[in-house]
Amino acid sequence: MAEQATQLAHQRRAFILAAVRRDGAVRVADLVGQLGVSDMTIRRDLDALARRGAVEKVYGGAVAAADGPSGHEPGFEAKSDLEGEAKAAIADTAATLVEPGSVVAISGGTTAHAVAARLLGVPRLTIVTNSLPVADLVRAAGLDPAAGAPTLLLTGGSPTPSAALAGPLADLVIGSLHVDLLVLGAHGVSETAGLTTPNLMEAQTNRALVASARRIAVVADHTKWGMVGLSGFATLDQADWYVTDRDTPAPARAALKEAVGELLVAGEET
Repeated sequence: MAEQATQLAHQRRAFILAAVRRDGAVRVADLVGQLGVSDMTIRRDLDALARRGAVEKVYGGAVAAADGPSGHEPGFEAKSDLEGEAKAAIADTAATLVEPGSVVAISGGTTAHAVAARLLGVPRLTIVTNSLPVADLVRAAGLDPAAGAPTLLLTGGSPTPSAALAGPLADLVIGSLHVDLLVLGAHGVSETAGLTTPNLMEAQTNRALVASARRIAVVADHTKWGMVGLSGFATLDQADWYVTDRDTPAPARAALKEAVGELLVAGEET
């Protein structure tokens, strides 16, 4: 019962966020009628969305966050607490794309980090990453590469608020590499802007990661759709796979199916 209630809350909040992004504002009274729940339930949903900076509460409803999502970059720890169930499901699906013995690049971001946690048992991997949390994860596992555990290659560079190494040094190292698969996260994703981030330096390093990869798997939960960061680093048609969760709304799914190589929705049959 608790699991069902959690899923329903995710679905309501995805609906509310999509309405705010589409219309610029929502009213509590309208949402009560549209979603068939109580006034108090809607206000709790708006509180949850406001805590993560997705909306700004106003009298009688909510509007798009005043400072917008484009220039704000939450830290890794703050983002780790958001959409944990969705990220876990996405990570389970994305991990199936990784072949033993391959070279896998893993970008910064909490969803990409969740994928990395599921790759520790894949034999003979080389993991290339600019993510400090991913590097810590692999090192803390204490596994022996001589016994088939992943080999770690950290790019170097300067850390961003999201704990990703970026800048000229990272770009130089990445530019010399050729990886089989890139697991790529994003701050925001939209049909027109593609994959974006608020951090200009991280955007450039992500472009280097994209250029180094033979195939690309974008991992992004439903809350990323419709958000646009300051700088773009990849278009949707560059993704061989786009892995998301079941709360991604139908219009987003239609746009993704048209643009990406293959849309994978975690927990649903393909």
